[in-house]
Amino acid sequence: MLKTERLILRRWEDSDAESLFEYAADPDVGPIAGWPPHQSIEESRDVIKNVFNGKEAYAICLKTDDRAIGAIELKLNGHTDLTDRDDECELGYWLGKPFWGQGIMPEAVKEILRHAFEKIGMTKVWAGYYEGNIKSKRVQEKSGFRYQWKSEGVDVPLMHEKRTGHVSSMTKDQWQWDRLYEAAKGVLNPRTISAYVTAGEVSAAVLSSSGKIYTGVCIDTCSTLGICAERNAIFNMITNGEQEIRKVLCIPPVRGKGAPCGACRELMVQLMPDQYKSIEIMLDYESEKIMTLGELTPEWWIG
Repeated sequence: MLKTERLILRRWEDSDAESLFEYAADPDVGPIAGWPPHQSIEESRDVIKNVFNGKEAYAICLKTDDRAIGAIELKLNGHTDLTDRDDECELGYWLGKPFWGQGIMPEAVKEILRHAFEKIGMTKVWAGYYEGNIKSKRVQEKSGFRYQWKSEGVDVPLMHEKRTGHVSSMTKDQWQWDRLYEAAKGVLNPRTISAYVTAGEVSAAVLSSSGKIYTGVCIDTCSTLGICAERNAIFNMITNGEQEIRKVLCIPPVRGKGAPCGACRELMVQLMPDQYKSIEIMLDYESEKIMTLGELTPEWWIG
């Protein structure tokens, strides 16, 4: 079972057949996703038994009543034609029409991606939608999927027709960078603290070896007492008992100027003298320009 602020993602049960039929019988729901509307509760019960039986198939339920209002699944190797790797899968989903436009599906997708990358060892998640399915396209865009390709004449066997298909994907690495960016964005808050101190014009996020994210903002003073956002985030990490850095991202005032200063680089090198070269630094989030600290700091003054 997986939980979000508003949702529970749980295994399907036979007792869900009635609510499944209520939403899956709507002609606006299934056909655009490639399957015909359900014709009876018995058909819905059969789908629960024989279709929604995958290892990573979940009913989407509101916490308020635990009633199934949609479906989401990670289709593992052998159950998807988008990959033949055991560490990759395909994401599938749909939601009952009364719940459209409430941000429910992006919320469910965010949690299923966390589960895919943190709990079941996936390195890449694929997703597709058919031409005209704008809602599915938007869910993938909001969730951070990167568009890959378009295919003409794709078989849609349950609808006995061919369509144009679109495929997107997200890697674990991209997912981690997206989480870092959102964390840094969450603390970005330029403000004047006093006549001598300003803060928050630059924010940063650090991914530790444990997978946790630590944030910090720059603090500027009229003397030399200020600190960069990257070092602030690193000190936050150290305060919480960790010392190994995997990735660093900052949101600077000027796009593409995300390289840490000399003092921040020096701190990271001294903190991890035998491993610092592998630390990844996001220089520009929008273009996904990444360099290692070893590339930015090829030689160290000690050793």
